[in-house]
Formats: sequence, C-alpha cells, structure tokens
Amino acid sequence: MRDTFLFGALDKYRNRLLKLVEGCPEDLRNVVPEGFNNSVHWQIGHVLAVTDRLVFTLSEQASLVPNNYISFFGNGTRPADWQEEPPAWDDIIAQLKEQPAQIRESLHDKLEVPVKENMLKAATIEQLINSSVMHEANHLGVISAMMKVLK
Repeated sequence: MRDTFLFGALDKYRNRLLKLVEGCPEDLRNVVPEGFNNSVHWQIGHVLAVTDRLVFTLSEQASLVPNNYISFFGNGTRPADWQEEPPAWDDIIAQLKEQPAQIRESLHDKLEVPVKENMLKAATIEQLINSSVMHEANHLGVISAMMKVLK
C-alpha cells in the first residue's frame, strides 16, 4: 500500500511538472526572470539530475542520466555559468517522462533496502524516493511562479 502511495505521488508531481512546462514558449525557456537565479530550462534539468542522484546514486544503482547533467543542473549551478550548450530541452523532457517508470521498475521491490549514510538522513530507498518527491514538489512551485512572471 505504501508503495502505491509513493509511486502515485511521484507520478502525480511529475505529470504536473510536465503539464506546466509544456506551455513554456521556446523563447522564454532560458530567460532568468527578475528575482530568480535560474531559468525554466535549468529547473527541469535540475529536477531530472537531482532525482537521478538522490534515487539511483544514493541507492547504489546505475545512474540513468549522463554525468555531465549535474555540472549544468546541480546545486549551486546557474545558466550564467554554462560554458557550453546545456542538454536540449526536448531530451530533458523525454527523460523526465521516462524517469518515474525507471524508478518504479528498478526499485519497486527494494523500498526497505537500507542505504548508506547520506545528507538526507534517509535510511531506506523508500525514504530516498520520498525526499525526491518533496524536492520535485518544491521546484514545481518555483516553476509555477516563474511561468507567471514570464507571461
């Protein structure tokens, strides 16, 4: 039952994120609005890369996101510092669509597996996924505010 709730929340927030950003015009995707540090493009890349790090890397599973994503979208990064073109919007969207199913398929039967000590203080894979869902919910709010400012 807990797994149904957990994966349902993951799907719910991811679907909300995808629906919200599908309306972001191409010419505004890389604009950093006044009062924000990053663009919508950065936000979606950040959700993808950090979810991968939180869930797969900390549970000692193989990462499914290219290693260079964290250099573009990791904590403390920002578009103003990019030295080269970031991963393409459409590539990130495609990966965001696939990621919840990949998490479910890889980890559905491992939720109670302990994880090594980590900055989240998560003890199990279930707690890593839950932290990832909360992280995504936070960024969903930021993206929503950004979209209002951009329009």
